[in-house]
Amino acid sequence: MPPSASSSFFHIVPLDRGATVRHAMDACYLCGKPLSRNFDIFMYRGDTPFCSEECRSVQMDMDEARQRIKTNILKERAARYEQRRGAPASEPNVTCAANVPVAS
Repeated sequence: MPPSASSSFFHIVPLDRGATVRHAMDACYLCGKPLSRNFDIFMYRGDTPFCSEECRSVQMDMDEARQRIKTNILKERAARYEQRRGAPASEPNVTCAANVPVAS
């Protein structure tokens, strides 16, 4: 039996369930202010709209701060990992007693 256009292997339900879906370009990403087609829309990262340069700048600053924090966390984790690993196995364990090296 040939498949018909009205039947499908998968039953797909629309996500909006009949509700009105807002288009991504209708409001500022940061403050939510409605965007007018008659005014400039300031874009960031290709598809993120903002109502003003100020809102876009605030978002850019927040993204940069988030990236700095993430970078610092990764550096701290790497440093802790290196501390846990300890000295390489090729180096003997040597402790100092009264500034005199003593092999242990």
